[in-house]
Amino acid sequence: MTPSAQLAEGVQRLGLELPAKVQAKLLAYLALLDKWNRTYQLTSLRDTAQAVSGHLLDSLALLPYIEADRVLDVGSGGGLPGIPLAIASERLQLVLLDSNSKKCAFLRQAAIELTLPNIAVHCGRVENYQPSTGFPVIVARAFADLTELIRLTRHLLRDGGCWMAMKGRRPDEELAALPAEVMVQAVHRLQIPGVIGERHVLIIAGSGSP
Repeated sequence: MTPSAQLAEGVQRLGLELPAKVQAKLLAYLALLDKWNRTYQLTSLRDTAQAVSGHLLDSLALLPYIEADRVLDVGSGGGLPGIPLAIASERLQLVLLDSNSKKCAFLRQAAIELTLPNIAVHCGRVENYQPSTGFPVIVARAFADLTELIRLTRHLLRDGGCWMAMKGRRPDEELAALPAEVMVQAVHRLQIPGVIGERHVLIIAGSGSP
């Protein structure tokens, strides 16, 4: 199966409707990621079929759960899940945050080459980031355990906002260790076409959330 056919089938199985030009841009991002990956270690997945599932479809699976328009992608690395989300939905305004300058250089170049005006990149440690306003949604993929994620990013979450943490197996021990002032709103098991093993997204509300 070609990457384009794999992506089209996966998008359909996720219940998403993405025009052909959007899917083409997603594949262009994957090609750019692969090109930079030959020089910089941006991702461990190098097989194209695995990357379509493990990067693109895995990131796009978040889309139905994001209701707000402003999103912070913490520890974005090679742009996951932020760049696929930005490509798939022009309404989303995303800030991609990473402390690695080479990864940030890639993120900026990707935003330019793929013409993504809804992306901004901030290079620096998350605890030092002080934006003028908080974010209604903070997403994290393989960034830290839940307690550490909340500790480091609490100052970045707007009142009424939520964290969306992507995990493999359901992290029951991490959930049990969460501070009392946050509340687990939902734990969704994701069915990602082509991905072997469990995938979950945890939605955690901060203080001030209903």
